[in-house]
Amino acid sequence: MSIGEMLAATVPMARTLNLQFLETTPEKAVVSLPDQGEYHNHVGGPHAGAMFTLGETASGSIVLAAFGEQLARAVPLAVRAEIAYKKLAMGAVTATATLGRPVAEVVAELDAGERPEFPVSIEIRRADGAVTGEMTVVWTLRPNG
Repeated sequence: MSIGEMLAATVPMARTLNLQFLETTPEKAVVSLPDQGEYHNHVGGPHAGAMFTLGETASGSIVLAAFGEQLARAVPLAVRAEIAYKKLAMGAVTATATLGRPVAEVVAELDAGERPEFPVSIEIRRADGAVTGEMTVVWTLRPNG
């Protein structure tokens, strides 16, 4: 099962919004929100909450791709998030997430008994390539036990 299939199966919001997982690697995750009238806002574009969920889901995808081998000993959790809406989003939008710290550095902190935190940066773009939103989600790996 791919990361996208796993998230769609286990995260109801990802399934509800019909998010499409286009690419998921430890270096980059790309997730798309199709244009769906039931998730539009008052100006006819994707609702801010839907775009937040898109960005958070892209960040979770890269976290699972980068740290999936650590799931037996730690739980990934979002700690905080910030989003900036830059331009009007219309139609389908795509979120691209990138890790803000090297995987090995984060795992080394986990190995040392720490609870590492690391940022994931997300750009949300409409079909013409314009950036409609920028988001950062700070994640942690909480050790089990």
